[in-house]
Order: sequence, then C-alpha cells, then structure tokens
Amino acid sequence: MRRAIELARKGMRAGDGGPFGAVVVRGGEIIGEGWNRVLATNDPTAHGEVVAIRDACAKTGSHALEGCVIHTTGQPCPMCLGAIHWARISAIRYGFDITDAARLGFDDREFFRQFSLPPARRSIPETQLARDEAIELAAEYLAMPGRRIY
Repeated sequence: MRRAIELARKGMRAGDGGPFGAVVVRGGEIIGEGWNRVLATNDPTAHGEVVAIRDACAKTGSHALEGCVIHTTGQPCPMCLGAIHWARISAIRYGFDITDAARLGFDDREFFRQFSLPPARRSIPETQLARDEAIELAAEYLAMPGRRIY
C-alpha cells in the first residue's frame, strides 16, 4: 500500500490526476503499478487501478490475474471494480473509502445509484438497436473454431 500511496502522490503532484495509485501484487511481489493519469492523457479510463492492471497484464502476458491482490489508495469506483473483476484479481485492499473520496470531489455514489436503477430510469438513456444483426454477430463468434473464452 505504501508504494500505491507513493505513486499517487507522485502523479498528483505532477498534475496527472487525483490522489489515486495502485499496485498489483502476486506472491508478495509487485507485478504492476499505476497512478491516476486522467488529466495527463485526457483519458477518463486512466484510473490508477486500470493503469496498474494494464501494466500487470503487459508484464505477465496474460489478461487474467488470478491469485493477485490489488492495493489501491481509494476504494475502487464502479469502472475500476469492473476491471478488477474482469482481470480476475483475487482481493482488493484500499485506503480511503468512497465517502472519503466524495469529500475530495470524486463522488462515485451516484454511479452506484444509477447502476441500481432499471435502464429506462437511468440518467443516460439506453436504446437497443440492430438486435438481429448483433445476435448474428454473437452466433458467428460462438461458431468460431479456436475462440478463446475470457
């Protein structure tokens, strides 16, 4: 966790983004690290956890990080939580929680609330289009020999 805090501080002071840093650890060794780079890269997905996961995956040559623990300065937002689950990380350790982050101006509570609503009641409208063609695409994918499940 101290390395995650160090990375967050470095990025925060450089103007890269907020106080968010993360490390991915396997067997007591850091295999990926990152800090918030949203402002530095104009990429809203460049949260510390996502950057650390990308780094760990690049270094290991795998999209799956089973057996790893992510240490992050702040409790993961919904996007980062999704990335952690997709990466199959085994555990999360965090410093400040989402209530603390809200006091800093990073209020994830509304995202969690939106996700709990049915799609028709969310603030960003969702509309299904071209379902038949999309289903054809999905069927084509299922029929592909040698496709990798992830």
